[in-house]
Amino acid sequence: MTAFISHTTVDSLDAYAQSRWWQNVLDYVEDPEDPNLPGHEECMIFSRDGRHRLLFIEVPDAKQIKNRIHFDLRPTEDNRETELARLLELGATQVADRRKPDGGGWVVLADPEGNEFCILRSEAELRAAQ
Repeated sequence: MTAFISHTTVDSLDAYAQSRWWQNVLDYVEDPEDPNLPGHEECMIFSRDGRHRLLFIEVPDAKQIKNRIHFDLRPTEDNRETELARLLELGATQVADRRKPDGGGWVVLADPEGNEFCILRSEAELRAAQ
């Protein structure tokens, strides 16, 4: 017997705003039968293929220290630098630059509520480096 991850839950000060921000970042969708609305304490978004879900739940306290779990994002189009620029334009904040001279590494970012995540090189960049 095994289990599978039903969804990933993210504590949020504003579940609706966070769901909208991550929806733009990941190109996820919401359930048209149960749309996310301002003021909702729980907001779910889904990958377009329905295989992954993110649930944002409002909690009264802001992020206090480093995340114990975070997302590592890999661009599906373009490259890491283009995606980094897009994420910064959407409102992400750069926390640390872990890029290496050979093109490896990653950049640590934070979403509007301070939750950290990383942006890696795209699959095309990885193949080109081999």
